[in-house]
Amino acid sequence: MNNIERRDRELPYIADREVLEEYRACRRLLHRLNHTDLADFAALKAIVKELLGKSENAVINPPFFCDYGFHIEVGKNFYANYNCTIIDVAKVVIGDNCLIGMGATLLDNAVVPSGCIIAANALVLSNAQLEPNSVYAGVPAKKVKEVTPQQREEIIRRTARDYMLYASWFKEEE
Repeated sequence: MNNIERRDRELPYIADREVLEEYRACRRLLHRLNHTDLADFAALKAIVKELLGKSENAVINPPFFCDYGFHIEVGKNFYANYNCTIIDVAKVVIGDNCLIGMGATLLDNAVVPSGCIIAANALVLSNAQLEPNSVYAGVPAKKVKEVTPQQREEIIRRTARDYMLYASWFKEEE
């Protein structure tokens, strides 16, 4: 069994040449993502697709950090805000319609089910099994409350409205 297989089976492994090449490939993609013009939505979307593989409507606001990328499985309508870190030495699974706040960190083997909101600067521990349709905050992340799909949509709408307001302020300054 080689070290990539050992890593993927969550056995002790050595970061040999093959493992390091996967790590370097991810670093190159992260460099592209984190240095792309934030207004170039098509380029950002293409890099996110390349990084995560299968994803539908995944949005990541750079900077973003991870180990490999391909160990991160996201559902439909995934959104990660600035400075999100996902440690994906082992698989991390994120369901549909999830929002990850700025500065949040998800450790390996975390499972974030559909409809979850992870608050800014929250730390989702390794092997965490969260409940669907809930808000998690804190270090370590704890369930704050359950949310209905309507409440989640309102949070997303309010956030989008705030960003539009901020954008208008900057536009006025030009």
